[in-house]
Amino acid sequence: MYKINYFFEDIKPFKYGLPTKKWIEKFVLSEGWKIGVLNFIFCSDKYLQKINIKYLKKNYLTDVITFENSPFNIKSKLKDNSLHGDIFISVDRVKYNKKVYKTIFAKELKRVMVHGGLHLMGYDDKTQEERVRMAEKENIYLETE
Repeated sequence: MYKINYFFEDIKPFKYGLPTKKWIEKFVLSEGWKIGVLNFIFCSDKYLQKINIKYLKKNYLTDVITFENSPFNIKSKLKDNSLHGDIFISVDRVKYNKKVYKTIFAKELKRVMVHGGLHLMGYDDKTQEERVRMAEKENIYLETE
């Protein structure tokens, strides 16, 4: 099953600012991956902080947390390069970021979605060099429709 899903936890569902699933697919394909099952879970700061504490043992607010969930052996046996994962996004953080970075909600939401997708693809942002590389990629995909 190959699919992109949007879920809402601890917040009211919304449509404003959500990119099309075709846009997400284009981003994923541009990076050399195929769509597996990608779940974008939009939630509150409180909800995401609980996940951060429970699974990552970190107690701070963040805008995105990703978990890979490839089907058993699909990557090791088939090498099909399909992307499977859950990308949790705090809508509260996106709203906060849009003010800090003086942008619009839709653009900041897309940035965070791409950021989460890049993490699933193996990109990291622990060093300054890695952060710059991810930001460059984010900017490329923000310019596409």
